[in-house]
Amino acid sequence: MFSVGDFIVYGNNGVCKITDIGPMKLSSVPKDKLYYTMIPCYIRDSEIFTPVDNERVVMRKVMSREEAEDFIENLDSIEKLEIIEEKKRELEYKQAVLTCDPIVLVELIKTIQERMEERIAEGKKVTASDSKYIHIAEDSLFGELAISLDMNKDEVKDYVKTKTALSA
Repeated sequence: MFSVGDFIVYGNNGVCKITDIGPMKLSSVPKDKLYYTMIPCYIRDSEIFTPVDNERVVMRKVMSREEAEDFIENLDSIEKLEIIEEKKRELEYKQAVLTCDPIVLVELIKTIQERMEERIAEGKKVTASDSKYIHIAEDSLFGELAISLDMNKDEVKDYVKTKTALSA
């Protein structure tokens, strides 16, 4: 169980700060069930309520500063995704994003970056799917790293560029 004040990754909502833990204050909700009340760090004027025992959405503590530094130091050793069936590319992208796993997000970013570079070299346009999913993956990854390293997302992008071959 998380604590009030913890920063967690909460599915596709990204990093959230837990502001309260307790029963919901609605008459239609059982009073014996505990909920996290969270404020997303990158979604304005929003509040999220989820059961403490929710297993349908990924919930995990954000990396510590040390874990984030180690993670960035090892980015170059992370391989790209192997997408075998071109027709299932977007499904693979979607599944990768839903994991909320920073390693999988880096694999996805590297995969899409390589594909975008190849398409541009061939005189082709970048696909909407590639643009969409690289943005989602970078937003999620850099959002978490920004909280861990006490930086804003743009600073994290620049910081990652100086430390790795990952072009942010």
